[in-house]
Amino acid sequence: MMGGKPTAIAAGVCGAIFIGYCIYFDRKRRSDPNFKTRLRERRKKQRVAQNKSGHAQLPDLKDATAVQKFFLDEIQLGEELLAQGDYEKGVDHLTNAIAVCGQPQQLLQVLQQTLPPPVFQMLLTKLPTISQRIVSSQSLEEDDVE
Repeated sequence: MMGGKPTAIAAGVCGAIFIGYCIYFDRKRRSDPNFKTRLRERRKKQRVAQNKSGHAQLPDLKDATAVQKFFLDEIQLGEELLAQGDYEKGVDHLTNAIAVCGQPQQLLQVLQQTLPPPVFQMLLTKLPTISQRIVSSQSLEEDDVE
């Protein structure tokens, strides 16, 4: 292969130029005086949007005390909202509690006995959504570790 070495050199030079441009662009972006303020504003907007959507921030599933506190808070908040007649938000919080529960089948049996059938049916329809959120949050945590 006679053309292999020049091609490899050209690819190496192109790769080095690309990496150099990435470093240059990153430094230029970070040295912008408004970069940090725009970044903070964007993160704040994301937090506000997440809080408005009603999705609670899931705890670190490896921290047992955080999971237990989250579970108890979500059950309590869900029960309070159901008592006030806000079934949508109440079911959302109960679904979050089921998602982090160690024995979800037993909790579902208790909820089936205590909740009115339409509310329990609403709860069952929301369970797949929360399980997808848990899987995605676990994959994000694993990406952060790497």
